[in-house]
Amino acid sequence: MSPLAPLSLYLHWPFCGSKCPYCDFNSHVRPSVEENRWVEALLRNLSLWREREPDRRIATIFWGGGTPSLVSPAAVERVLAHIQGLWPLADDCEITLEANPTTHETDRFAALRAAGVNRLSLGVQSFEQADLDYLGRTYTVAEAERALAHIAETFPRFTFDMIYALPDHSLARWQEQLERALAHAGAHLSLYQLTFEPGTRFYQALQTGRMRPLDDDIAADLYAWTVERMAAAGLPQYEISNYARPGEESRHNLVYWHGGEWIGVGPGAHGRLGRGPDRRALANIRSPEKWRDDIEAGRQGLTDDEPVAGAEVGEELVMTGLRLASGIDRRRFANIAGYPLERTVPLPKQERLVAEKLAWSDPSGFGLTVGGRMLLDSAIRFLLADRTDG
Repeated sequence: MSPLAPLSLYLHWPFCGSKCPYCDFNSHVRPSVEENRWVEALLRNLSLWREREPDRRIATIFWGGGTPSLVSPAAVERVLAHIQGLWPLADDCEITLEANPTTHETDRFAALRAAGVNRLSLGVQSFEQADLDYLGRTYTVAEAERALAHIAETFPRFTFDMIYALPDHSLARWQEQLERALAHAGAHLSLYQLTFEPGTRFYQALQTGRMRPLDDDIAADLYAWTVERMAAAGLPQYEISNYARPGEESRHNLVYWHGGEWIGVGPGAHGRLGRGPDRRALANIRSPEKWRDDIEAGRQGLTDDEPVAGAEVGEELVMTGLRLASGIDRRRFANIAGYPLERTVPLPKQERLVAEKLAWSDPSGFGLTVGGRMLLDSAIRFLLADRTDG
């Protein structure tokens, strides 16, 4: 009997207490949320997916948002128990939930752990109150530090986010911030440079001249120092914005970056199923209420359930794989895409980036160097431009 194929689940809770000015996620502020009704919709949708994908073993579960830590621990336990009733879980199944360090949410940590969550991802973002205020965060530095102390006592695995390269950041200022983060860190940290995404308040301020981004050269210096400092701290970079002790990487996010299979459940959630010519792209209705109504009407809640064109499979694997320090595994690429890496990225292009010390290549893989990852978008444009598929 062949082993059950692994599958990951992404659950999306679309509600937040407030909308941060830099956030382009599918998150919404509502005066009130009917938790039980929303949980029922999630359960119903999961059951429909079980009918479509029965012979699976769940490798990872990630509950993001929005702010899923606003869901009651009892409801979290109910959802996780329902999943276990639908599919077997891998013995080492990673179950992550995102949280903010407000006192209200911190007081739920023990109950969330008892509900079955075994990895918490905390949105700290900064240890400077001025930065927290600028980023629209609704907690204090003291609350963040209390949450970190509590999380380390409660969860076997945890991570937290920081945002840097704000418009007024200097190298010295970020160095102080990161040292404070390392003092609280476990085995994983996510360190994101501030970006200005269309549709956000920060982007509007940028477009109207009310805000200016940090100078590119300073941002590059901050990034290069961060990679070096994190390696010295024993948490080397494994993805462009993620750092971990070897073996403590986010298993769920590696599913995305390695081109694995996952189902997205909830408003706006995306998924990928299958390999090669059977690869399918899935997307849920973005509007929370329209998604819920669709589920309650007995439907799947999807706007897209389409085959991924043969060339696009390889392109996606390049765009995600080059984010990783480990790069693209040639054998894995061929197993998923159904053709070799050279069909998507011709060998002369690989060789050119290697000659410019922006990439490395060997018989098993191809990836970008630290310098190459600093130019990720440009490198991908170069590698994927002017191709003919055959």
